[in-house]
Amino acid sequence: MIKEWATVVSWENGEALLSCDVKASCNSCASRSGCGSRVLNKLGPQNTHTIAVSSAEPLVPGQKVELGIAESSLLGSALLVYMAPLAGLFIMAGLFQSLFASDLAAMSGALLGGVGGFLLARGWGEKLTRRNEWQPVIISVGLPPDALRVETSTPQDNR
Repeated sequence: MIKEWATVVSWENGEALLSCDVKASCNSCASRSGCGSRVLNKLGPQNTHTIAVSSAEPLVPGQKVELGIAESSLLGSALLVYMAPLAGLFIMAGLFQSLFASDLAAMSGALLGGVGGFLLARGWGEKLTRRNEWQPVIISVGLPPDALRVETSTPQDNR
């Protein structure tokens, strides 16, 4: 199970709205200055993602919760998103090349197959997200922000 901490934004009728911070893909690598991923992370906006998760336990805004998602669902969705357009691209390019015997036709087929694979993955992905095993779950709940109080005592109080 892949785990991540999130902050509660709101809770109503058994559904919690959670905010997850976007983390950069790398920060501690020795080759930070020449890393392409680090440069790409700086280009994009550093947002937070908001997701809705079912929770029978009442939650307070500002409370931290630990979310978990099964590795199989994450790997399955990544496979769908990356492989469906790639497979469509190669299949349609090969089909158009064999039917019309020209590079322009193969390029057109590749474009149509890639877009078609993307649309197929998008439609199929929407159906798969309705499955319970693909949904994130709350693993543990932290204390509400106002529940923890720290008191310090001076040495005179201990006598």
